[in-house]
Amino acid sequence: MTVKRRYLSQNILKDLNSGKMVFVGGPRQVGKTTMAKNIGEINYGNFAYLNWDSREDRQTIIADNLPSESKLIVFDELHKFRQWKNYVKGLYDKNDSGKQILVTGSARLDLYRRGGDSLMGRYHYYRLHPFSLREMLEVDPEITIGQDLNFLKNQQALTAAKNTLFKFGGFPEPLFAQDETVWRRFQNERLDRVIKEDIRELETLRDLSKLQILAELLPNKVSSLLSLNNLRKDLETTFKTISLWMQILENFYFHFRLYPYANSKIKSLRKQPKMYLWDWSSIQNENVRLENMVASHLLKFTHYLYDTQGWKVELFFWRDADEREVDFLVTLNGEPWLAIEVKNSDQTLSKSLSYFKKKTGVQLAYQLINKSDVDVLRDGIRIMSMEKFLSGLV
Repeated sequence: MTVKRRYLSQNILKDLNSGKMVFVGGPRQVGKTTMAKNIGEINYGNFAYLNWDSREDRQTIIADNLPSESKLIVFDELHKFRQWKNYVKGLYDKNDSGKQILVTGSARLDLYRRGGDSLMGRYHYYRLHPFSLREMLEVDPEITIGQDLNFLKNQQALTAAKNTLFKFGGFPEPLFAQDETVWRRFQNERLDRVIKEDIRELETLRDLSKLQILAELLPNKVSSLLSLNNLRKDLETTFKTISLWMQILENFYFHFRLYPYANSKIKSLRKQPKMYLWDWSSIQNENVRLENMVASHLLKFTHYLYDTQGWKVELFFWRDADEREVDFLVTLNGEPWLAIEVKNSDQTLSKSLSYFKKKTGVQLAYQLINKSDVDVLRDGIRIMSMEKFLSGLV
């Protein structure tokens, strides 16, 4: 399989060349190591790759015996080293030879910084997402902040890419193999490794088996309001424990939660979040999987604008006291920018989307349907094919 240049590669290289360290977090097997090695091979030639999970590399790191001739040092899974934060801070502060430092890990590196002084001002943090429709088609992001999106026009290519992503998800191995056996084995192995390797090494938990059961329950909870109390009853544990387990799984990029948006015009009385998975392909219900796929694309879009350009762009959903609901809302500096409602094939205008648009004056409103070659404007709301909308993101 040809290695594809990932959407963050040029941003990461720019930050490395500016003298900053770069940290890259993201789900296990999302392509962090491949991307880091690709950056090294194309731009540096002679670079060092050190993986904390390798005994030999671990000894090299502990002995502080780094290759002197390497301009770029890539540290993989270094957050499993208890003193990793002090270690990279020391390297950075005494770096007389101008070495560039790239750190990758399958947990939130902004959280797993154990002990010592702050790294503030020394690094930039990126979150690497699975492949999206635009990245799969190898088209760079083209975003004008605060304005409408720039959509692609090749309907045949868009539909084919959407169908492949819907079936196999956005993780590189099953996506590019496009083989159901590869996909099934990937699903089984990824969850086992997240629970039994990554989480076990960093968290002190007495009952990993129940944590795994929780992870297996979550695909059936996607897109509905998330009740931790119901999960607590299902697993016969305490509220404190289920809250901890959910946060741990979120820290390891298994799922993410969206919260209701509220301002002076729209007040949400229910603070419960909705939950989505980083790997939408594991969801059996096709309507829910479609919604999760859109959620994942939108999260990637907001993270990209924040991580690469510093824009305060966030993702919410809308729900008011009368239970009117819109699936997604992207805000810019706290103000509504993009409102998105996901339908399967229904082109009837969403009453909730119309209500929120009139109530808040949100700049752009879209109703997405799972049908090709649709793009019409009704009452200020653009009803369009899901794949066309997704092509305007990252």
